[in-house]
Amino acid sequence: MATTGKVCKLVSIALAAIMGAFYPIDISAEELVTFKSAAYRLGHLQERLARERGETSKASEVIEGYLSKPEASGPFPAIVYLHGCGGLSENARKRVADLLTGWGYVSLAVDSFSTRGIKEACTAQMPNRKGDALGALSYLSKLPFVDPQRIGLVGASQGGIVALELGSTGSIPQAGVFDIPEDLNFKAAVAYYPMCRFAGDELTLPTLILIGELDDWSLASDCQRFMKRRAGRGAPVDLIVYPGAYHDFDVPALVDGKKMFGHWLKYDLDAATSSVQVMHDFLLAQLSR
Repeated sequence: MATTGKVCKLVSIALAAIMGAFYPIDISAEELVTFKSAAYRLGHLQERLARERGETSKASEVIEGYLSKPEASGPFPAIVYLHGCGGLSENARKRVADLLTGWGYVSLAVDSFSTRGIKEACTAQMPNRKGDALGALSYLSKLPFVDPQRIGLVGASQGGIVALELGSTGSIPQAGVFDIPEDLNFKAAVAYYPMCRFAGDELTLPTLILIGELDDWSLASDCQRFMKRRAGRGAPVDLIVYPGAYHDFDVPALVDGKKMFGHWLKYDLDAATSSVQVMHDFLLAQLSR
């Protein structure tokens, strides 16, 4: 156990050194914030029928998130981060915040489970995480140090699925699905090891998909089939499949690998390092002025 801890620490230090070569460390402390999950918008007929039945609109759920920003006045581009089905760990949120804020982005890591009393959603139905992401988007757009026209979305595993769903034709805010301004939307999305079978035939957001060749939870073959199915239609999509990599390949704590819900999770330094550089370049290209 002690040896594993030392190896994990050395891996984290090595990765931090690599990342530090191309982003500055100058961030403020994270802040716990709350915001409302975006509610589904009822059509006029649905609203009338609900009133006739004496039903009242369901109040939006309050969601927690962890906000971090660079040490300057801005306005900055921003990133909404969505965790996987196991929840938002402290290590993950701090790792992501340090990375993104160091690149000059405001970072909001959404915790979809705490206020709902959910421990995991790997074996149970997923809550309204699309509403959570859009609620976070709306919250960020009102902050004086955020540029509302430059907000991106980064999701891991189940969070990556949500990113693909939000970017799919027919489910974005402009379609009138959620109760947020119709001119407000994400500008780009990054999905780490998502289940690509949940993506629509066309995406409306420029998207980067990063997945391991040996992932037995989110199959790389499904993402490759998705790329063939979309046949270049819609917004540009880049898919990178990392040879020999498994699910959670970017999580340093999994350097020895482990089983979770019957699936193998394992850190891969090469894949993790490459994915950080690729994501950096993608976000820079999509969220620059």
